[in-house]
Amino acid sequence: MADIPSGLLEACVVVGAANEKLREVHQSHQQGKIKELPLLGAEVLQVHAPPFVTKESASSETHGHAPAFSRVQRRRSFIKKKKERAGIANGETAKGSDGGGGTTTEDISVPKDLDLIALPQLCFPGGLQIASEQREDSYHYLVFTDVFGNRTHAVVVQYYRPIQFFQDVGHQNGHLSSSKSSRLYTAYGICVISKYPYYNALRDCLSCLLTQLKPSWMGDFEERVKEFSAKLALVPIPPPGQLHVVFNLRPLQIGLPSREDKDRPAIDLDLHLPFLCFRPRQLLQIITSLLIEQRVVLLSCDWARLTLLAESLMLFIHPLVWQHPFVPILSRQMLDFLMAPTAYLMGCHLHHYEEVAAETDDLILVNIDDGTVSSSWSDGIDLPDVPLAAAECFIKRVEGLQVHYDLEVCHLGDSTEVNARRAQRKQWQSKLNTHIQNITLELIVNIFREVHDHLNYEHRVFNSEEFLRSREPADQPFYKKVLDTHIFHSFLRDRLTRKMDAFTRMELSTRTEAYRLRSMTESPRRPTMQELARKYTSPESRLSKRLGASLPNLGESGGSLAGPLRQTSFKNIQVDSGMKSPQRPVRFFKLPEFPPPLAYHYVQNYYQEMITLLGKAISGAASGDSSLLARYHYLRGFVNTVAGKRLDALEDFQNLYKTDTDIFPGELVNALVDSLQEGEQALADRRPEIKHLISRVKRDHERERARHVDEGVKRFQLPKKHMQLEDFVRHVQESGIVKDQGTIHRLFEALTVECCKSSLGWHGGGGGSAVKASSQSIFYLDSNLEGQQKQVDPEIFRVFYTFWKETEAEAQEVALPASALEHLEANECVFKLSSSVKTSHGVGKIAMTQRRLFLLTEGRPGYMEVTKFRDIEEVKISSAPFLLLRIPSLKIKTTLRKETFEVNLKSEVDLWHLMVKEMWAGRKMADDHKDPQYMQQALTNALLMDAVVGCLQSQKAIFAATKLAHFDRMKLEVPLMVPKSTSETLKHKINPSLGLTSPQAVDVLLYTPGQLGVSSDSEGDGNPKLWCALSDGKVVVFDAASWSMQQNQVQVGTSRVNCMLGVDRQQVWIGSQDSVIYIISTRSMSCNKQLTDHRSEVTGLSLGERSEKYSPKVAYSCSAEGAVIVWDVSTLQVRKQFRVSCDRLQSVQLCNGTLWCCARDCIMELWKNGMLHRKISLPEQLCGSPTAFSSLLLYHEREQLWTACIDVGELCVWHLREPTKPFQRIQLPDCAGVTCLIKVKNQIWVGGRGWSSGKSRGKIYVVDAQRHTVEKELVAHTDCVQALCSAEDRYVLSGAAREDGKIAIWKVE
Repeated sequence: MADIPSGLLEACVVVGAANEKLREVHQSHQQGKIKELPLLGAEVLQVHAPPFVTKESASSETHGHAPAFSRVQRRRSFIKKKKERAGIANGETAKGSDGGGGTTTEDISVPKDLDLIALPQLCFPGGLQIASEQREDSYHYLVFTDVFGNRTHAVVVQYYRPIQFFQDVGHQNGHLSSSKSSRLYTAYGICVISKYPYYNALRDCLSCLLTQLKPSWMGDFEERVKEFSAKLALVPIPPPGQLHVVFNLRPLQIGLPSREDKDRPAIDLDLHLPFLCFRPRQLLQIITSLLIEQRVVLLSCDWARLTLLAESLMLFIHPLVWQHPFVPILSRQMLDFLMAPTAYLMGCHLHHYEEVAAETDDLILVNIDDGTVSSSWSDGIDLPDVPLAAAECFIKRVEGLQVHYDLEVCHLGDSTEVNARRAQRKQWQSKLNTHIQNITLELIVNIFREVHDHLNYEHRVFNSEEFLRSREPADQPFYKKVLDTHIFHSFLRDRLTRKMDAFTRMELSTRTEAYRLRSMTESPRRPTMQELARKYTSPESRLSKRLGASLPNLGESGGSLAGPLRQTSFKNIQVDSGMKSPQRPVRFFKLPEFPPPLAYHYVQNYYQEMITLLGKAISGAASGDSSLLARYHYLRGFVNTVAGKRLDALEDFQNLYKTDTDIFPGELVNALVDSLQEGEQALADRRPEIKHLISRVKRDHERERARHVDEGVKRFQLPKKHMQLEDFVRHVQESGIVKDQGTIHRLFEALTVECCKSSLGWHGGGGGSAVKASSQSIFYLDSNLEGQQKQVDPEIFRVFYTFWKETEAEAQEVALPASALEHLEANECVFKLSSSVKTSHGVGKIAMTQRRLFLLTEGRPGYMEVTKFRDIEEVKISSAPFLLLRIPSLKIKTTLRKETFEVNLKSEVDLWHLMVKEMWAGRKMADDHKDPQYMQQALTNALLMDAVVGCLQSQKAIFAATKLAHFDRMKLEVPLMVPKSTSETLKHKINPSLGLTSPQAVDVLLYTPGQLGVSSDSEGDGNPKLWCALSDGKVVVFDAASWSMQQNQVQVGTSRVNCMLGVDRQQVWIGSQDSVIYIISTRSMSCNKQLTDHRSEVTGLSLGERSEKYSPKVAYSCSAEGAVIVWDVSTLQVRKQFRVSCDRLQSVQLCNGTLWCCARDCIMELWKNGMLHRKISLPEQLCGSPTAFSSLLLYHEREQLWTACIDVGELCVWHLREPTKPFQRIQLPDCAGVTCLIKVKNQIWVGGRGWSSGKSRGKIYVVDAQRHTVEKELVAHTDCVQALCSAEDRYVLSGAAREDGKIAIWKVE
């Protein structure tokens, strides 16, 4: 549900003692009847809430628009206001007093969820104290939470005024006076309530109000408070981003900081206060109490500290959200709330400490004043420790914080202007708040960084048992408690929806390159040699195991955590890329001076003045700063809304929608559309952009209402029923063992192999009854082979899963000698270890990694390499003599040794034979196809064989395991010989569908060059990138320097992507089938801008030519129905648009001042104004065939046009000067059609489909552009080549359709 911004003020309430009580106390005091001044009960005296002025109040009209920012529904509340003619108390007004001193009632508008009964107790939580002398003003802060968890915030000021009655006072110059000796003082509370947590700003507003109230006439009190409230209701809330709102409320200038992003609240308090009250370890205990959902009570002698500390703690655990009661201040009458059985965070006065501790069990008591944390049930505190590595990192970060402002400014002179001093202090506080947020966010990221490794996004499953098993033993008590909490469950929901919040951004930005490379494979989890080396060096070095990724200043080789982490100054933390949060310059929009706020026409003039100022700001803003422009449009849209200018508001929101969809208030715009009157609706229909916005908002609103998304999170559970193939696939994917559906299907065949044998009569069974296998794992519904449904017994699945996990656990305990660690690469893992066996080189254990086999000799521990998988020449089973027996053995012949290595594996020999052959075949295919994914898949197959054999424990187990010998079978059945030209040209392959359950088609590829000397935290990124569009609007981004996946998914709608264009270093444009152009920021890797002017699917994008250096950059886009739009890149405005007549316009290109358009039935050359210059139809020989143009390429250096067709295996070359017919036709051997063309140096690379070895394959042809001959015929994809792009003419990248789904990287000669 979108949060609809409203004005700053929700309500202003005045609270004080009843007049009768004050009179009674005053008279008793005058008569000397009381020695100790009493505590009085407070009640509501005044309520002021918007709207303060309406059109009806300014005219006799009965219908009109209420110009107030607040759009919440109101309820009517009757507040008794006591008027006494004989006397008044300060804070009461004499207006409307009746002669008899009776009571009157006034109809007052009150915010819907405001509890006027409890409010007086919260405004005076310690009671209303009558005083004999003037006391200082006192501020404190409140938070109200409704039943839906929405919070409202308030600031209360208590200030004292003399109690005066007419019989006790005289008049001096129009002011009341009384005898000082008999004077008493009573407190009044003024409570300003807002939907937004602007604690400092509202406190400053109240300070300004008091400067007016204290010297004023008593009769003016209510009117001044009402006027003050009406002014605050005029203040708009800034949108998320870098634009803050500033206004004058004499004598101070008040600032409202904006939220950093839409998922965070505004921060207008001092986040360093908890660090002044508690040491880092105590803060970690409090954070732990919240994360494991304990009952936490804050205690302090200062009411203000309670709320400020509580709100700071809520920000410290962001993006986790507290799900339970949150009541930072409890009055004396509310202490029974502490008996609630649920988790909560509450606060009360410190003098209740003993009472609370004695009466209530299981409380975490946080003494803010003493900086201590204790429990109500014991002297100590029994809380699990935060994971050690994360805690140590947090402590070191906090030690580097500079939280003392005086130290920061001791070298500066003092400003003589109060607002300048305040601005300087706020700037320091803002920077400090940002650093503290980064430190606490890093703590949360370090605690939960590896959660995503145990999530299954397709089935929304979290494997909690596996996650717990992977934690350090000392950290497991903490995680066991956290994993069962509501707060963690909500966090999981956000992870499963791939929410791009602060947590995700930091987690992605602080991943090490090693982690990114490891994530490019689907290998089962095993400790690498680097991790084993760390494990066996020193206990302290284990701390960085899970933190290395988040702490770039911790070198991987750093031995101790303490050394690299120690920070002695705050500036050292700033340079840490893991902690640094790029700061955009903050802009301020200053509101006009407030008008008389209770007069309708003055208010309307104020709105108009604000609209004018925002218009000037929009005109004066830099055209390239679209983010700032979006914020100005946001503000002006709201002001136009409350001023009744609905169409102008919709125009602003349309501009906002194009420039920043992240902050687009869809719910408010939908309500605005519903409020349009008939005349306004007719005018909107005549403005195409507004009409399109209205239809889009309505469609999105209906989609939101109709969409039912299961946001639940399931914990992985072993199956309890027999599983057919579909259920088996789901359970295996949920378990996290493997995701690929093809592999799971083969595993299903392996676990059901006995059922096939049973049906063939291997058990001697027959007849019409169901036949059961001896292992009791599978049964048939019918004895006939046709129509039989294989099912896996849940017990067999449990045994299989247990065996797999036990194998993983055993790998964690592998102890390798130092000599072995020296010979193995850092990222190698031991996946299989045999029992102790005799070999031709002594007794020992055979170990298998993803690269090699080696022998761990016994006796004197040593290492001997058997072979790397790529060096194997032959593997066979033999037998070795032992006394009178023949022991089964495995013989391995390699290309590097003359002698054959023999190992007596006994009963393990068949399994090892299968595994080694599969690894050998996978290695060969990986080398031949330059695709490491084959090796990873072979490794998975081998480990699944091991688990199947261990699970079935029957004579047929080895036969079952052969079902998983995928690559070995491929090698035997069809030797996949890679053509020499392909092998020499192919450099590497990458899999953009990694982590998905099945391959996805690569629809579009885009390469964007890097920039040397550009750091990752500056504008843009220094490394080149490869953008890959998959099906359903998914875009995957690779770092083209290492080919590691940088961004696993940027979602741009839900439709197919047709084209991509790198407009500049800051943005990539993406044309979609849903008619929208999505604009991705290369800095944030998010899409928050959309161009929605096309009415059909966007099929082509192209950059315009710049006639001069400083001429505006333009881009061209086309859509299928023939529309062409020219865009101003800096402003995103349409400069020109026209339409061409054709059958499906597919692409546009600019060449020498003219625009070339490729359609299915023709190719057109247009002038820049859209007029047709020349038209090229299909070649004569193709006119009668059901084919169409698929692509064109302009070779302007040679004044040539190259074209290709969908179902024809030839290229046509045309003269640009006279394109009447092609002067050259180039036949492509064994080609069935062409999909794409690109020019690289003096070559034309052609992608399409054809035949190789009698099978349909994706093919690439390299054509010499001068001789018009085919130089190379490349075969590397099993499906049609759909996309080609060039990487600076050094490499060509090709992407294939769904059956293949890979990206191949080719060397350019």
